[in-house]
Amino acid sequence: MLVKIHKSYRDVVAVCDSELIGKKFEEGRKQLHLNEFFNGEEKPEEEVLELMKDLEKEDVTFNIVGKKAIELALKAGVIKEEGISTIQDVPFALVLL
Repeated sequence: MLVKIHKSYRDVVAVCDSELIGKKFEEGRKQLHLNEFFNGEEKPEEEVLELMKDLEKEDVTFNIVGKKAIELALKAGVIKEEGISTIQDVPFALVLL
């Protein structure tokens, strides 16, 4: 799983299933382009889960893409089922805490 933290006035945490990087998905007017924004450090799922739990307590934004990443975010309590959308069967969620 790839994790990249973009530092700004409000950090943006991009989490993506590794096998999706570099791909583009389109469905109608919706697009999901998994480019450099998501191309972060490869981390094991357990570490990503703990990172999500810790960062959920901060003033961050999450951008989460992929089945494994979404499952971890649900497990960490960062997102709820109703906050998940899909493009070409690829789940994603945007979270502003």
